[in-house]
Amino acid sequence: MSPSAQQVARLLVAIPYLQAHQGIGLDEAAQALGTTSRQLQHDLQVALFCGLPGGLPGDLIEVDLDAIADGVIWLSNAEVLAKPLRLTPDEAATLLAAVQTVREVAGPETYPAIDSTAAKLSTLSATVGPVVVSVAAGAEAIRATVSEAIIRGQQLRLTYDGRSRGSTTYPVVDPATVSLRDGYAYLEAWSLERGGWRSYLLDRVVTAEPTGVAAADHGSPPSRPDWLRAAGAAEVVLRLQPEAAWLAEYVPVQSHRETKDGLEITILVADPAWLRRLLLRLGGSAEVISPRAAADSAIQAARDALAAYQAAGLASDQPGR
Repeated sequence: MSPSAQQVARLLVAIPYLQAHQGIGLDEAAQALGTTSRQLQHDLQVALFCGLPGGLPGDLIEVDLDAIADGVIWLSNAEVLAKPLRLTPDEAATLLAAVQTVREVAGPETYPAIDSTAAKLSTLSATVGPVVVSVAAGAEAIRATVSEAIIRGQQLRLTYDGRSRGSTTYPVVDPATVSLRDGYAYLEAWSLERGGWRSYLLDRVVTAEPTGVAAADHGSPPSRPDWLRAAGAAEVVLRLQPEAAWLAEYVPVQSHRETKDGLEITILVADPAWLRRLLLRLGGSAEVISPRAAADSAIQAARDALAAYQAAGLASDQPGR
């Protein structure tokens, strides 16, 4: 958001507040509005040029600059901005979708407030049709347990159904937060076994049980790897067979989608050599969809490896050997 847009946003919040709190101290108002006294004073100087079209006396907001110099705020002709902002049906529908998404991952204790808000937004968005949001967030009981563990700082023992066939695991984790990516809810947690951050799909968490041990402070989980983009990383799309789907839980995934043939994921790759090694390890369980250069590089690496094995007498084209 540009500086001017930020200032407009601040004024839309500040003017109604100050109109309702005439004579409030400058420092007190700045604290209530989450800004500095200097910034608020500067914004109010700009407010002098705001108001109704025409610019005639009585059209523009009036600010008592002498009072501000004494640390007190008085406004007049600001009634038009003191009215609550009205949402358009499209804006209400957008907010309703966000509220419904939050409900899918929030704990039951938040449902009354969320449902009340959703009901009001539904009335405003009625003209644009029903708003339906689908989030794969797991069972309600699981979400409630995870939410409480995060709030209370408790360690959890999970029964986790991984993407690979027959790969149920039982990790003990220090939960940090729940995030949403591409319609899926993830538990971001520190794995005690792995000694690092891991993302667990909530709809694959079969059970979640507190261990009775307080979760350790590991800082904040890493955000999406924007630093990789800054380093010139390229997007690579892979199609994974079920036996290789575990990869989606061990590398930062930009997006993913289930297909009838397995799983397609998009990852950021800064080191082509790393990608070649990974593809050689996965063998036929992974296919590069794009870019083509990454696929060609992996194929050439496989041919070079095969040639080296044949030269050493460790491989043969004859079946049965």
